[in-house]
Amino acid sequence: MSVYEVKPVPSVDELPSKESGSDVTRHDARSPTGVKRIFNFTQMFFFALSYMASWESIIPNVGLAFYNGGPRALVWGCFIVFPGVLCQVASFAELSSIQPIAGAQYHWTWHLAPAKYRRSITWFQGWITWFAWISLLAGVVNIAANVTTTLATTSYPGYVAQGWHTILIMWAYLLVLGLLNMYAFWIIPYIEIFAGFVHIALWIAMAAVLLAMAPRHDADFVFLQKANLSGWESDFVSFNLGIVLITWGFVGFDASAHISEETRKASSTIPRTMFWGIVSNMLLSFGMILIFMTCLGDFDAVLAAGYPLIAICLSATKSVAGASALVGGNLMTIVSSTIGSITSASRLTWAWSRDGALPAYFSRVDPKQHVPVRRAGVAVNVFALVYTAWLGIFMVFPNYLPIDANYMNYALPINAFIWIIALVTWFAWARNHWPGLDIELIDKIVADGARDTKD
Repeated sequence: MSVYEVKPVPSVDELPSKESGSDVTRHDARSPTGVKRIFNFTQMFFFALSYMASWESIIPNVGLAFYNGGPRALVWGCFIVFPGVLCQVASFAELSSIQPIAGAQYHWTWHLAPAKYRRSITWFQGWITWFAWISLLAGVVNIAANVTTTLATTSYPGYVAQGWHTILIMWAYLLVLGLLNMYAFWIIPYIEIFAGFVHIALWIAMAAVLLAMAPRHDADFVFLQKANLSGWESDFVSFNLGIVLITWGFVGFDASAHISEETRKASSTIPRTMFWGIVSNMLLSFGMILIFMTCLGDFDAVLAAGYPLIAICLSATKSVAGASALVGGNLMTIVSSTIGSITSASRLTWAWSRDGALPAYFSRVDPKQHVPVRRAGVAVNVFALVYTAWLGIFMVFPNYLPIDANYMNYALPINAFIWIIALVTWFAWARNHWPGLDIELIDKIVADGARDTKD
């Protein structure tokens, strides 16, 4: 079997036809790109379910709600966030059924954009999507490292976590999980099934412990209590900033789409698992938000805690071992999300290099592993350059006033930075030399999307 390499990108003037695409070396009679379709419906559903880990993402940061909005922002904000996310998922699911391909958003942009502006719009979309996934990976692995240090300081009070400890832990996670993605990718579908069961079992365990052992707040506190300790004079702004906490639990639901080319019957499997994974996480998240607000315990202790989840679990169990076990389960789901982030970011890197925007070096598919090994290294290393940049009106607002370096929201400057990169590279090179996407290859991948076999 030959190794997939994208040919050097020709000048736009050298292309005989923009719509016909360029020649592609087909690996074999089954796969047009050399990767194997190792995910079936069940595995992909558990991937979508466990990767989102929505309630595990929201609850550990629940203390933020008491600076902006209070319990009512978390509870009633669900009725604002959930319909919006479902509309987004419906759109992505439909597009995934039409073009189940690793590039996802930028491929769909090429497919739908007016021919005159197709190349430029796709160029910017591709860079923004790729950079967003690198940023998301940075955010997820940072959370995993922080939870790890929190467990260590809770279990061993004499241990004092340092900033460089967190960095080393982040690199350790990325090294191990990156190697797993490169050289043992076949095991990841089974890891995701296990993580999906942990996701559900942990919800049951957490709910049972809190409802049985934690002190209770009344319904007025859960549904009507507001809070604004952030310095914002406007309760409206504060309420919306509180809702942003919920949206974090539903960022990255397009992860499944970026693994389309390694999924059997992708044109039907990806949209279905994407939708039902989100619906399942919404139900679990809303239930856990109600339980946590009811069983919150000492309000001041939660606000004072560096990691509110550990404070709430300690208040309920009165046991360091018990609280650590619950938070340790939470860490397992975060690590699973880190695996999914590396997988999705690396597949997007592979696709973006295959389409000529990144060096073709990263588009190579290893003939033994049947995965694009080099792209995982890019996703793992670039993470260090960025942190999560939130998109949306209120996501660029600082959480607290007055503004200083500690409380500044850096989403806007980070977003501006990638726009500058896209603009500079477009006018300096891509406008005259990037031919756009390979239509012939896209057609082959889409036609291959209905296949129900691995090879």
